[in-house]
Amino acid sequence: METLEVTSVKTEDYNISISKELNAFLSDVQIYNMNLRGLHWNIKGRNFFLLHEKYEELYNEADEMVDEIAERILALGSSPLHTFEDYLANKNLEVAKQVSKGEEGVALVLGNLKHLLRKEREILEKAGENSDEATANLVSDFISNQEKHIWMLESFLS
Repeated sequence: METLEVTSVKTEDYNISISKELNAFLSDVQIYNMNLRGLHWNIKGRNFFLLHEKYEELYNEADEMVDEIAERILALGSSPLHTFEDYLANKNLEVAKQVSKGEEGVALVLGNLKHLLRKEREILEKAGENSDEATANLVSDFISNQEKHIWMLESFLS
């Protein structure tokens, strides 16, 4: 009878590397979250009620993402970033200021989501190459959700 040897494909180097990528992603999700809150607070115009509610839905969802990403970083043996100073130093998304027009805000959210989607796909690829199912599942769920949001926001702007 042949004995099957099971070895861990994930290494300490991989865990450090993917945690660094997840922390950069966490920083972008926090900026996205704050962008959404600013839009929620400052929206004006005929789509006020619709967009005010939608932005709140999206930032509540982003809050959950933040928690899940941070917990994954911890599970990998690293520490999640947790200060605004750290987020600003590690972000790739632009901070939005004083956006109050409906279509401009939706376009901003759409751009943020497309950026996050690109980062998620990069993380998914790296996690898949390293048999990191937990990270892959996490970002895969984010991808499905954000693809739907992108479709809906693009339809709104059409």
